[in-house]
Amino acid sequence: MSTQISTRHEVGTEMTVTEAINTRRSVKAFDPHHRMTEAETEQLLTLARLAPTAFNIQNWRFVLVRDPELRKQIRAVAWEQPQVTDASLLIVLCADLKAWEKEPARYWRHAPQPVQDFLVPAIHDYYAGREQVQRDEAMRSCGNAAMTLMLAARELGYDSCPMDGFDFDAVGKLINLPKDHVIAMFVAIGKGMQEPWPRGEKLPLSEVVIENRFA
Repeated sequence: MSTQISTRHEVGTEMTVTEAINTRRSVKAFDPHHRMTEAETEQLLTLARLAPTAFNIQNWRFVLVRDPELRKQIRAVAWEQPQVTDASLLIVLCADLKAWEKEPARYWRHAPQPVQDFLVPAIHDYYAGREQVQRDEAMRSCGNAAMTLMLAARELGYDSCPMDGFDFDAVGKLINLPKDHVIAMFVAIGKGMQEPWPRGEKLPLSEVVIENRFA
């Protein structure tokens, strides 16, 4: 029997990783008057920066949309979803597809020299001329960062919503997305105003876990 877990959590109280995972839900209704502090925002982004990326290329880019008018414009191309304007934070999670070739030595400058000598050339060898790999890597990196953001938000007592229901091209124009960047998703974070719908049915482990290889 499954148990409904409330998403409510008091700011400042301790929360385990397990509790954060169990209580994280995709919340749609946020308090439009609530403002997160700069310290909270910085903490979220500092933690998100610890999300793993292949070769430590740190290819995610976090676009904080603070301008109310820009938020309205983005909402208009996001099926008028209210969380775009009502959440305390709207983060357009992007990735630099060419991060791997932009001074790659800086990603390992404090590593031992043998590590630098191996990894820096390996970055070029792995990504050069492989556009699909570059894009796949961008999505993996942004997925890692998005979940890090959402779990960190839970620890702070906030709710979140990962979003892909929007016109990617239109949003790219609105935020002046560079040509060598790609948008992965939005993450809206703020003070939830109502309990989410009951959690949807989860498939059994027997269906989603495969031992060694598919039959």
